[in-house]
Amino acid sequence: MIYINDYINGKFVEQENKDIVRVVNPATEETIAESYKGTQKETIKAIQCAENAQKIWSNTPAVERGAYLKKIAEGIRKRSDEITQTIMLEGGKTYDLANTEVFFTADYIEYMAEWARRYEGEIIQSDRSNEHILLYKKPLGVTAGILPWNFPFFLIARKAAPALITGNTIVVKPSEETPINAQLFTEILDSVDLPEGVFNLVNGDGSIVGNELSKNEKIQLVSITGSEAAGKKVMEAASQNITKVNLELGGKAPAIVLEDADLDKAVKYIIDSRIINSGQVCNCAERVYIQSSVKEEFVQKLVDRISQTTFGDTISDTFDMGPLINKEAQDNVHNYVQTALNEGGKLECGGEMPERKGYFYPATIISNCNNKMQIVQEEVFGPVLPIVEFDKFEEAIELANDSKYGLTSSIYTKDLQKAFKAVDHLEFGETYINRENFEAMQGFHAGIKHSGFGGADGKHGLEEYLRTHVVYMNID
Repeated sequence: MIYINDYINGKFVEQENKDIVRVVNPATEETIAESYKGTQKETIKAIQCAENAQKIWSNTPAVERGAYLKKIAEGIRKRSDEITQTIMLEGGKTYDLANTEVFFTADYIEYMAEWARRYEGEIIQSDRSNEHILLYKKPLGVTAGILPWNFPFFLIARKAAPALITGNTIVVKPSEETPINAQLFTEILDSVDLPEGVFNLVNGDGSIVGNELSKNEKIQLVSITGSEAAGKKVMEAASQNITKVNLELGGKAPAIVLEDADLDKAVKYIIDSRIINSGQVCNCAERVYIQSSVKEEFVQKLVDRISQTTFGDTISDTFDMGPLINKEAQDNVHNYVQTALNEGGKLECGGEMPERKGYFYPATIISNCNNKMQIVQEEVFGPVLPIVEFDKFEEAIELANDSKYGLTSSIYTKDLQKAFKAVDHLEFGETYINRENFEAMQGFHAGIKHSGFGGADGKHGLEEYLRTHVVYMNID
């Protein structure tokens, strides 16, 4: 049995609260670890330690801060097999996806480390003679990262790496569903002798640990990746101190397929973007709009290919999907399917609850859908794809925008003019053209509407962790 501990001020510590949280392998339903629920007292202590360390850390040259990050990346690669298997066991990922997450995390940390000599301020022209206007970029201070369970290892890095390279300190709360990988991450941090208090980790409930991280006056930025409901709670708590928030919340990504598209490629990329992590990804394709003239051909190709999708339950299996994260998620996905069928949707494949151990659900296609249906409007977070038919290009854009979410979108066409027109009119933070939904670390992953605000990755993600300080210097 694995026991999970907090990491505060450079040391692993046991929580004072002895209420146990069981960590369950979603493929076997077996308990694989136990964690104790963190308390408000422990969270406040972690925040205080981060504050104590921040001034010293911010005065450390950025290139030295980057050197620590590079050591962490190296440590991740050395323990890649162990971390990969951990992610598979506690999150139900396939080997390929878990292994990709591990190495992408190491690459991401290394990428952020390279910004040490690159981020910079500005000299602004003054209207006065003998005056210089200087714009400095400075760290915010103590930051907080609240993590989900779907990409738990990478998202530690996505929040911690830009924070640390820019001179901030951080307190991280991992998901209660997947805390083991976070403990491995902190073991690697500990092994590189990162200064005490620079990185802290507190396990526990969002209602206690997450709430304190959001409302504490010492926190200067709270970044959360999670549900819309969780994001609203963070905003509400953070508003008490006018704390800056960075929210990556839900998505309902449309995939528009025009009649001139390469249908085989569209089918491949849409399926790749739907079944990744068993559909438990906020930026993956959640609904398809297909032009009427090619609907039958497209749906048949889609069903033929997705019907071959397999799922498995051990790390020795070769399969396309693992289980959903828990029983609640499995029931929720099945309820969406049943509701869609009751509303007039046509089941093309899948849609049946597996009679086996584990929280599995088959890849499912439902045609004959429309934009008023629940399955088209709400985030399903499972391997289910509703199909909506349209006649004209302009109609597809209008249907795609008819959503409260605005994270990612995609379009498949050989018509460059229509591709750019889609870019001009689609109301989303990202658009993928003739490719799968997956962002680059040097891009900027950000949504609009109920998908949140602020963003991550690249130069603009780095600057989320910086504030400006403008100096007017008169040299008379």
